[in-house]
Amino acid sequence: MSKYQVNKEGYYGPFGGAYIPEMLYPNVEELQQQYLDIMADPSFQQEFEQLLRDYVGRPSPLYRANRLSEKYKTNIYLKREDLNHTGAHKINNTIGQILLAERLGKKRIIAETGAGQHGVATATVCALKGLECVVYMGEIDIKRQAPNVARMKMMGATVVAAQSGSKTLKDATNEALRDWINNPVDTHYIIGSVVGPHPYPDMVARFQSIISEETKKQLLEKTGKENPDIVMACVGGGSNAAGMFYHFLDAEDVQLIAVEAAGHGVNSGESAATTVLGKEGVLHGSRSILMQTEDGQVIEPYSISAGLDYPGIGPQHAWLFKSGRGSYVSATDDEAMQAGLLLTKLEGIIPAIESSHALAHLEKMNFKGDETVVICLSGRGDKDLDNYMNYFGF
Repeated sequence: MSKYQVNKEGYYGPFGGAYIPEMLYPNVEELQQQYLDIMADPSFQQEFEQLLRDYVGRPSPLYRANRLSEKYKTNIYLKREDLNHTGAHKINNTIGQILLAERLGKKRIIAETGAGQHGVATATVCALKGLECVVYMGEIDIKRQAPNVARMKMMGATVVAAQSGSKTLKDATNEALRDWINNPVDTHYIIGSVVGPHPYPDMVARFQSIISEETKKQLLEKTGKENPDIVMACVGGGSNAAGMFYHFLDAEDVQLIAVEAAGHGVNSGESAATTVLGKEGVLHGSRSILMQTEDGQVIEPYSISAGLDYPGIGPQHAWLFKSGRGSYVSATDDEAMQAGLLLTKLEGIIPAIESSHALAHLEKMNFKGDETVVICLSGRGDKDLDNYMNYFGF
């Protein structure tokens, strides 16, 4: 048993658990009792793998970025989750969860979304399976991610604006949890990140672990060894990073680097760098690290990237940070935008602004020259073109 994976009680070290209202207990307990058995069932495995292959387009390529490698004088590979159907890693998890929901007999699906990628991925699998879909999205995010809202509606989803608080991802999550409390019997909540009450952080990480599973095989083919020296990913709640790290957790010689969103700067008052600014507490059903005031009120996060604009971090990430297994660093809006433009110019790949945060950290690293570095390119930048255009004045 890995010391970095969840234990039987649903904890990673001191983090995790299920801190939920009594009304939600039956739903969460049903998931806790059944998720592992359902996921291990051969018919589930077969359908999951077939859909990942034929519908999502997996395996996603592992691409050696030659010009980027030349610039930083090392060997940089990009795990191309941006090439998945719907344009991000999010679809890996929604395919898994929709199959789970079907086997639990659920007829209605709800989800929360920030950047809209998880909302699109949820609407996509609901269309695929003919299930009702309601997506909660912050009013501000609805404005800044209009193309994704249109996609969800085209696929038959109802998009509900969250108008409380900062009107972003945290508030959308609150609204989705309220819905689930009111509709406990027929509804499954597809959480998009490695957050929420147990078993969600573990379940989502397992569905996303396909990222590192493929990476090991692809690296072996390309370099003759399964393990890279360094693995990097951006972190909001942290699902792409959890998937990218999954099969390397116990390989202590593999350095894990997670890049949070520093916004206008860690000390600017407008940031989402949870591990620097946060302290231990409970958010959205699990014990983790979150940005909060002295009396425990959640501090509003800020990032130019809607997908990293979250005041907490998944409990597994909190444990990787606290135990020292992972390095948790941050990149500002400006650093991320410049890194996104650099990748576009050097490699002809426009990354999501989320992924650009991971790329930005390359500037701060000192390479010997022979390292193998894998960066999870978690999503493509189509959804962010307006942001890029406004920022750079194109």
